[in-house]
Amino acid sequence: MGHIKAWCIVLAVNAALSSATPVRPRALVSKSTPIDLTTYFNNKAFGTYPGEAAFDPLNQSYPAPEVALNGSYSSTQTGIIYNFPGYRGPHKPDNVLCTGQVVDVPKRNYFSASILVASDVELETVSDNLTFTYHDNTTSTSELRSEPWFAFLTINRGEIILPYRYTSNDTNFNTTHIYEYSYALQSDKTLASISLPTTTNTTTGRLHVFAVSLWEGSGVSVQSVRPTQKWIGNGTQIVEVTVNNAGTECVSGAGLNITLSGGNITTANPGFLKRLCPGDQKRINVGVKGVSKSPVSVTLNDGSLQQSQSFRGLELGLSAWSTDLDSLAQHEAPDWYDGAKFGIFIHWGPYAVPGWGNSTPHESYAEWFWWYTTHHPEADASDFYDYRLRTFGPDWNYDDSFVNYTASNFDPKAWVDLFADAGAKYFVFTTKHHDGFANFDTGVTSNRSSIHYGPKRDILGELFDTAAEHQPSLRRGTYFSLPEWFNPDFGPYGFSQLATNSSTSWPGMLATNPYTGLDEPYTGHVPVNDFIADVMVPQMEILAYNYSTDIMWCDCGAANGTAEFAADWWNKARAQDRQVTMNSRCGLAHTADFDTPEYATFSTVQARKWESNQGMDPYSYGYNRATSPSAYMNASTIVYDLVDMVSKNGNFLLDIGPRADGSLVKEEEDNLREAGKWINAHAEAIFNTTYWFVTPEAGNLRFTQTNDAFYILSLEKPMNGTLVVDAPIPILDGDKLSAVGVGNGTTLTWEKVADGLRIDVPQSIIKEEEYCWGFKVEYSS
Repeated sequence: MGHIKAWCIVLAVNAALSSATPVRPRALVSKSTPIDLTTYFNNKAFGTYPGEAAFDPLNQSYPAPEVALNGSYSSTQTGIIYNFPGYRGPHKPDNVLCTGQVVDVPKRNYFSASILVASDVELETVSDNLTFTYHDNTTSTSELRSEPWFAFLTINRGEIILPYRYTSNDTNFNTTHIYEYSYALQSDKTLASISLPTTTNTTTGRLHVFAVSLWEGSGVSVQSVRPTQKWIGNGTQIVEVTVNNAGTECVSGAGLNITLSGGNITTANPGFLKRLCPGDQKRINVGVKGVSKSPVSVTLNDGSLQQSQSFRGLELGLSAWSTDLDSLAQHEAPDWYDGAKFGIFIHWGPYAVPGWGNSTPHESYAEWFWWYTTHHPEADASDFYDYRLRTFGPDWNYDDSFVNYTASNFDPKAWVDLFADAGAKYFVFTTKHHDGFANFDTGVTSNRSSIHYGPKRDILGELFDTAAEHQPSLRRGTYFSLPEWFNPDFGPYGFSQLATNSSTSWPGMLATNPYTGLDEPYTGHVPVNDFIADVMVPQMEILAYNYSTDIMWCDCGAANGTAEFAADWWNKARAQDRQVTMNSRCGLAHTADFDTPEYATFSTVQARKWESNQGMDPYSYGYNRATSPSAYMNASTIVYDLVDMVSKNGNFLLDIGPRADGSLVKEEEDNLREAGKWINAHAEAIFNTTYWFVTPEAGNLRFTQTNDAFYILSLEKPMNGTLVVDAPIPILDGDKLSAVGVGNGTTLTWEKVADGLRIDVPQSIIKEEEYCWGFKVEYSS
């Protein structure tokens, strides 16, 4: 357990982007090494017209990318340079359909591997193992995963976004995506080859690799410098500097200060890296002032050694957002959102009156009651049609539920206190679902709201005001459905999500009572000329400016006015020094600050920010009276899911569904409070942490870190008084290892073993702790 004080700074740059001025003769230049995949290409993804290429089993394809992408591509997030095939001409393949190919690479030591990849079936995430074989015949494996290359109603945003796709005989104007993933390699070994998985199932989806690039380096190196449009008060721009350690010694002790200079740029808030051990990577924020297109120097300084590197091609300075897609794409989730980790989702509206979604294995979303009952039998596996008939009779219409949507037991203070007790740092309230009923004052855009019907109260206003007064640290978000199923003014924009009879749809015409065949009323409807200009965007503006939402959590964005809204909102928020955020469902991929998988999680780190949302109910967001008390998510599962997601760069948005009177399901309340005891006691290991680049997990262990500490979270009770960690934990002599939660701060004995760590855990901590056992490595100075 030797404490290593000495380390070598080697500044890393892509030769095309910067020039090195090494301080010491031994300094090496680190760089991207793109791999030529041409001989492995066996599929054509890019076409210039419908039917020219057959990327997927339906003979669909990407459009030929802009010339700037052809031949070379530099990642906007990682700075990695790829040989990107683009359109290679008629009949010429341009990607590798994964069928178990073994890709030979130049025999050298590499720090990491990065891949541009896509899967080829809508709505299907595809994953399998990627194997790295080293010269000594040892191997390491990582998950190669991709989200769908396209999805009508975007949920995930790729590194490369293309404006449409070609079907076999037409053009579909929904964006298509190619994703980027990076993997830590054993940089002390010589890499010989990369074995791709075999993914040939055309139903569940196949993986396609477009490009592979390996990062070469030694010592401590800067991989990329990425100006962001985030800021620290008073106009200080945040620039993200990615630092790798491909050497053999840890950055420790006094750590490493990082500054930027050049042109009109000065460093206002230096970055600081306290610990970085071999094989690890960290993204460090540096605050700068000024505007410059001149070369920028990055300086690393440990107090005794200083070395600078010049980067070209960067544009620094905070700029106003415009409706230009490249401008909008520069917005990203603010740091407060990244650090918040855990939020509460609330689905509440007239759909809570029927409150029906059936039970497992036939459960469906209860908040979709109106749509399912009017789409019988093709979309009614959960018995909505019969339940409505036997409960309410044939003459009942959905809007008859308004009178029983009373909110008579709605207690906003009890709600926000519950969220805080649960450990949540933000909440997102359903202001309007697809039924078009709004829980806020929609002004002149509509009278279909809780102001005019049902509670006759401003539900959102009461909740937000109460949170601001009694739980001011809670960030406040607004779920907002862009379309309305049966609003007749939405007709010109109506759509079906999939080309099947059972597809969910937003027809934009009055619903038909499924028993009488008569039109159902659309109570409170105010006729307008254009739904987007007169309803959708004005209501988003009301939420942004009248209610000051922190999170615009859209849903089902197809036709939209998001570009104009986002540019205006972001500019006005910056003028107020407010950093706000939008999710991936506002209808425009370029405005997506974070991805939103639903009732799902990832098995590996996704460097792009994501948030998984799901109900405490097994498969419903709105209140479902058919759900048994024992079926609600318990505290153990809440803690497990939160820890797992946070270790992989995710947030967890957990939903509750109040009853029509505003009362909460007891089991949801009790289980949230029980989970909150653990979450609040272990807050330092969860909130304002980041993922570990080396690996997010080892068996039942998960890892998080801050600049000052490293956390080990065991999802399984340690046995026999010992926890063995099979991972290269960044711990050195002089560090303190202690318990988090039960026995908080208690110093524990430890020993490095083989490639890992052994911790002696007192029986009192093992017995008294619940759900997850936390340990902290506090870095010595």
